[in-house]
Amino acid sequence: MLTPLDIENKRFSKSIKGYNLDEVDDFLDQLTIDYEKLYKENNGLKNQVDDLQKDLEHYKNVEQTLQNTLIMAQQTADDIKSNAQSRADQIIRDAQSEARRATDEITKEEFEIRKRIEELKRQLSVYKAKMEALLISQLEMLQDNKENEE
Repeated sequence: MLTPLDIENKRFSKSIKGYNLDEVDDFLDQLTIDYEKLYKENNGLKNQVDDLQKDLEHYKNVEQTLQNTLIMAQQTADDIKSNAQSRADQIIRDAQSEARRATDEITKEEFEIRKRIEELKRQLSVYKAKMEALLISQLEMLQDNKENEE
């Protein structure tokens, strides 16, 4: 690629029937100025493209990092949720087990209390029968004594 300096330093051989040297020089001067502008603009755009590509690569890396972070956060959230569910299930199982144990204990106590109530009722019946027998015998004795006195 020609540089603006190449255009400026270009010299043509002279001939008798050639172009007007001043016009060619003026044209080359104008061409050099325009070409220099385009050359600088092209280099500036190349630099800008390089900078933008570096930025793009940086943002791609940031995006990849964010995606990886989001994936790890999701996995961590899933693990926490799973652990919490397992813990909740264990708490429920423990509570159900404790409830069954308490129910069994209360049922056993109820059985013992009913058994004791039945025993006390039976003892009361025996006591009543003995008392009745004692009272009847005492009454008979009193009647016998009364008859003997008469």
